[in-house]
Amino acid sequence: MIIPERSAGILLHITSLPSRFGIGDLGPEAYTFADQLQEAGQRYWQILPLNPTEIGYGNSPYSSHSAFAGNPLLISPEQLVQEGLLQQKDLRHSESFHDAKVDFEQVSAFKVKLLHKAYKNFSNELPDALWKDFASFQKEHKLWLQDYARFAAFKKHYKHKSWVQWPEEVKWRKKKAIEELAEQLQEQVEFEMFLQFLFYHQWQKLKVYCNQKGIVFFGDMPFYVSHDSADVWSHPDLFKLDEEGNPTAVSGVPPDYFSETGQLWGTPVFDWKKLQEQDFDWWLHRIAHNLKLFGLLRLDHFRAFSAYWEVPAGEETAVNGEWVKTPGAPLLKLVQERFKELPIVAEDLGEIDQPVRDLMHKFDLPGMRVLLFAFGEDLPHSIYAPHQHTQNSIVYTGTHDNNTVRGWYEHEASRDDKRRLRQYSNHYVNIDNVHGVLIWLSYISVAQLAVIPMQDVLGLGIGHIMNKPSTGSGNWEWRMQPHQFTPEHRAELKELSQRYGRWK
Repeated sequence: MIIPERSAGILLHITSLPSRFGIGDLGPEAYTFADQLQEAGQRYWQILPLNPTEIGYGNSPYSSHSAFAGNPLLISPEQLVQEGLLQQKDLRHSESFHDAKVDFEQVSAFKVKLLHKAYKNFSNELPDALWKDFASFQKEHKLWLQDYARFAAFKKHYKHKSWVQWPEEVKWRKKKAIEELAEQLQEQVEFEMFLQFLFYHQWQKLKVYCNQKGIVFFGDMPFYVSHDSADVWSHPDLFKLDEEGNPTAVSGVPPDYFSETGQLWGTPVFDWKKLQEQDFDWWLHRIAHNLKLFGLLRLDHFRAFSAYWEVPAGEETAVNGEWVKTPGAPLLKLVQERFKELPIVAEDLGEIDQPVRDLMHKFDLPGMRVLLFAFGEDLPHSIYAPHQHTQNSIVYTGTHDNNTVRGWYEHEASRDDKRRLRQYSNHYVNIDNVHGVLIWLSYISVAQLAVIPMQDVLGLGIGHIMNKPSTGSGNWEWRMQPHQFTPEHRAELKELSQRYGRWK
């Protein structure tokens, strides 16, 4: 069992923190939140992927142009002042940032200017010690950093066209063409590396602080990577692509109860035969990279480690796909050999078959139990109902892809769902207390870890959803406002943690 004792945590992505600059980041409010987690009797801070986001992909942290890079929007300007890279006067601005949501376009324009100023100061005025740290960082991350920085710089040079539309020599990474263009764009390439240096420096500092407080980061790693990414451009042989570099098959999930045509995600699928021939080197490096960032790691879409749904490129829906087996067991065995006790959680939501359960059991991986799914007609037998939970699992009220508890109760739960919840909990349940009832059910569960989205801690409604799957805009924007997580909230959570053995 990878979670050593009964414990509790909160799900709040970094972008959802308060800040002065329109988006949560790795600055003062992150440290304040760590203090608040400790005060609330929490041990885990769960977040979403930290990879760069793009406006063109709806700002989703699950659709990134890098599986390894960190999001520069999370870099804290206040920390840059502390490092001597900016002055306090540089942080003064006249922007009217929204406290309750992220305007990614506004934030990007503002932060890019600050980051360019920091880079100029770094290049012109800073002592040798910081340059030595930068050189050490480049050496430590050499397996991905240069390819990523070049990709990002080249993409801007080619006016944000997909890499398959670049000149042939650059598209297929001919050494001479790559080196010449990289030299031509040397400053831009170095700037991209510099941003990663800042991000990882600030992340490591926050992680150390949290660990000293007894707080563990619980991260998330998407299964697929975007086609227009540094990873596919630098490792095209690891994906099913045609002679032009376009996918021959793409990802998705088959038709089910929720969708007659399934979901067509469109990301390229892996060439698992080639990956296995290379002893899964790229995947092992990717998982190792994430396990340096987090104490606990969720593998998103875990069922694809058993079999994935492959759809021929060009299809308009996911109907005409097929299940293709994945060598997940040999891969996880190699990860286990490297990390002994796997600090990994399987995202096992949706249609999960027995081979997936067997794979989880083989490696003793905990799964997820979401209470919003528990109160349907199959309540006595639902694996999501608390009396069916297992110790080696993680219980949630809901996830970032669900409605909030209050929103579910008000807009989605049927009269029968509400009746079953009332009878099951033996509580009088209404719109004002339903979030508290489900938090209580989470904490009394035998599941070793209980994680509550911050929106449910605060009892917020449908207007505060983090993500609505299958919608392309308006997602990932929610922010907690300053002072919204009150001392009363923290006291209630700590009392629950102590009462039900989740905090000592």
